[in-house]
Amino acid sequence: MVGDLQQRLRAARATEPTYPEVGATRRGRLPDGYAHLRRRVHLGHGPEVLERAGRYVLGWGSQLGTGFAVYPGGPAREGATVLLRLSLPGSRWPRLVIPCRVVWTVAEPDRIGFAYGTLPGHPECGEESFLVSMDAEGEVWFEVAAFSRLSAWYARLGRPVALLCQHLAIERYLAALAGHVAAGR
Repeated sequence: MVGDLQQRLRAARATEPTYPEVGATRRGRLPDGYAHLRRRVHLGHGPEVLERAGRYVLGWGSQLGTGFAVYPGGPAREGATVLLRLSLPGSRWPRLVIPCRVVWTVAEPDRIGFAYGTLPGHPECGEESFLVSMDAEGEVWFEVAAFSRLSAWYARLGRPVALLCQHLAIERYLAALAGHVAAGR
């Protein structure tokens, strides 16, 4: 299994993102021609909440807390290629291996987060960002923004299910981080 993942990772590193608008989630306005999702949740107040939530996000906590595995491990770094892996509990289906590249990171006094973009082999084409921010009043928010189109045949064939899965994943990302912050970890 590890040898297969290493081979897939090497192959993914040799590719480029599958969409031309790399980094668009950083600029705020999402590009035309894609489905857009943007959701946010309030996490609390103050720099301690921002720092704790930011560490969790940069450590792939939202993905790990949602049931994905991240290969290789380690914090999100710009330019890094990763394989997100997902298997359905109790399913005999093989794990879905999803190649992504971290296209930007930010670690500023009032913003911490990153975005990854799709690589060949990903069921979608687009980008997703995970950003923790603190506003002028000290309120801390977590926002997930995404623009995407279905690209894999199986995603296009099951379009309603694929779109529902993406929406549910974003809701679970938000819930995972909110739960982590509420637990005071």
